[in-house]
Amino acid sequence: MSASSVIKDMQGYIGKEIFVSDWTQVTQEQINQFADSTKDHQWIHVDLEKAAKGPFGQTIAHGFLTLSHLPFFSYQVPLKFEGAKMSINYGLDKVRFLNPVPSGAKIRDRIVLSALEEKPGNRILMTQQHTIEIEGQDKPACIADALGMIFF
Repeated sequence: MSASSVIKDMQGYIGKEIFVSDWTQVTQEQINQFADSTKDHQWIHVDLEKAAKGPFGQTIAHGFLTLSHLPFFSYQVPLKFEGAKMSINYGLDKVRFLNPVPSGAKIRDRIVLSALEEKPGNRILMTQQHTIEIEGQDKPACIADALGMIFF
């Protein structure tokens, strides 16, 4: 199948919410592992005692840890591109961290298919807007426009 025919078939999805994930918990263990992996051991993330007295009343997840959930959420999307050989992460256009994720909180992702753009070599550049919500809170944790390159 060609990229142009896939885009034609998928036009009805552009601008629409295509997926809402289940809730997943962000644990202190994950936060500590992320801190070790990135060498970002700021006290608001890993020092339970100091963080309890800080502005958030407890430890919070790194913004980039929240963002790093995008592949986990994206792989769950039931919308498939017929004939695709593979897709790769192509980057991010815009990311905002609007609300901290407390340790132990549950997050989920609302994904909108923002755009599909045909590229040379029978490829599609896909843009998805991810809104990562925190259970029980009105303000989302993160909004990110993620790019994926799909090869046919």
